[in-house]
Amino acid sequence: MKTFIEKARLVFGDPVLRKRILFTLGALTLFRLLSVVPIPGIDADRLQSFFSGNQFLGLLNLFSGGGLSNLSIIMLGVGPYITGSIIMQLSTIIFPKLKALYQEEGDLGRKKFAQYGRIITVPLAVIQGLSFLSLLAKQGVIAQPSTMGLVINVVIVTAGSILLMWLGEIITEFGIGNGTSLIIFAGIVSQLPQAIIQLKYTFDVSQIPLYIAFIVAALIIIYGVVIITEAERPIPVTYAKRVRGSKVYGGISTYLPLRVNQAGVIPIIFALSILLFPQLIFNFLSNVDNATLKDVSTFVLSILANQWFYAGAYFFLVFIFTYFYTAVTFDPDSIATNLQKSGAFIPGVRPGDSTSEYIANILTRLTLVGALFLGGIAVLPLIMRGITGIQALTIGGTALLIVVSVVIDLIKKVDAQVSIREY
Repeated sequence: MKTFIEKARLVFGDPVLRKRILFTLGALTLFRLLSVVPIPGIDADRLQSFFSGNQFLGLLNLFSGGGLSNLSIIMLGVGPYITGSIIMQLSTIIFPKLKALYQEEGDLGRKKFAQYGRIITVPLAVIQGLSFLSLLAKQGVIAQPSTMGLVINVVIVTAGSILLMWLGEIITEFGIGNGTSLIIFAGIVSQLPQAIIQLKYTFDVSQIPLYIAFIVAALIIIYGVVIITEAERPIPVTYAKRVRGSKVYGGISTYLPLRVNQAGVIPIIFALSILLFPQLIFNFLSNVDNATLKDVSTFVLSILANQWFYAGAYFFLVFIFTYFYTAVTFDPDSIATNLQKSGAFIPGVRPGDSTSEYIANILTRLTLVGALFLGGIAVLPLIMRGITGIQALTIGGTALLIVVSVVIDLIKKVDAQVSIREY
């Protein structure tokens, strides 16, 4: 406790850190204010009944930070931006030039890569906004708009999504932590008071064992996420001795830390985006007049509605994206090349390709543990919901996983800034 107080005093005592923290809080406050500004023509009663007990909309609401449940001007949240980022990351596998742009051309290349992702976000936001507004209009949640009214609403929600994308990026640049993750985090936390009030009114004494089991599971998830996130495999590295004039350089030993979960919470967010996007599209197509499209949409939605299929697809996507994102962000070839250029080597391993292969093999085994853990934690709430029938567990488990990971990442970013100031 004393260490925490001293660190807090150090953080808020530094004018630069204090400015960054206050900027982040101000940006998140603006985000929460935008999430309660509704689009025109909403039927509040139909909206509440439409959202109650809907797993798909509940998960989609995570990405909008609660803005979707209010049908606010930022109802799409950061979903289109995340989907655009996924498309760009997947494109690096198909197009070698994009991979080179992201991994080999430094900061300028990454800025261009990020700009392409922002450009893709605009049409994705238009498609998602049009699909969702049309679906809500057919369900009677919003008044059936004219063509011009629909265009205006689509422009409003698209602009809201772009604004949120910009807000997330300036938080990353001028604040503390990853802006997009913090926006999702703020949206989840903002729903806690409402969840507590609902629990108060729906409390059933006979369900106390289930509540206790849920609390125990939540504590296990928190503990497991912290352990896996902090776990790392150190690879010993030795720098060769070099004699220049009368001085001897090198000869020291250190280690290269490989984290068990290099990808963090990103695989969870990616997997949810992939699962939610087709549901949104087929929900829209199920209301069109074409009989063939309606039958296909109904069939696909019935498959996605199957609890065990959904859990299996969720686990598979989290598992795959953990490997994929690790491969994109951590390149063993680059590490091996940098070690060789600096005169460093791993004891017992030849420099160059052998070092790259050695690091890649260790990373593959470590990522397997991280991917299995993330996938298991992601589907655990779905399994619990299938057993207990409590709808809130599905959203609660995913939200808890995101919240814990974001908090750990935020603490690390603050510690890094404190260390820089100390040096």
